[in-house]
Amino acid sequence: MRGIVAAALALAVSGSAVAADAAAGKSRAVACAACHGQSGIATAPDAPNLAGQPEDYLAAQLKAYRGGTRQHEVMSLMAKPLSDADIANLAAWFASQQIALKP
Repeated sequence: MRGIVAAALALAVSGSAVAADAAAGKSRAVACAACHGQSGIATAPDAPNLAGQPEDYLAAQLKAYRGGTRQHEVMSLMAKPLSDADIANLAAWFASQQIALKP
């Protein structure tokens, strides 16, 4: 019984029951590469870098685009068909990317 309660609390705190798969996110990120780059370093001058951003932040923004609470002509269309698993995977992929600062 304690295990069930602990699992329920963990899900409530995390806000998601979807386990992220960064490798699946990398495959899905092909559609993002034109603007954000395959590894999350933007190639379009008006697109933000996604590499190294917090996973929760990235997931929340994609969900906001999908749900319409955040709007951008391209991103709203790109996010609309994403499942919760797709969003978790993409967020895991981009969050896992290391960025190097130049001195």
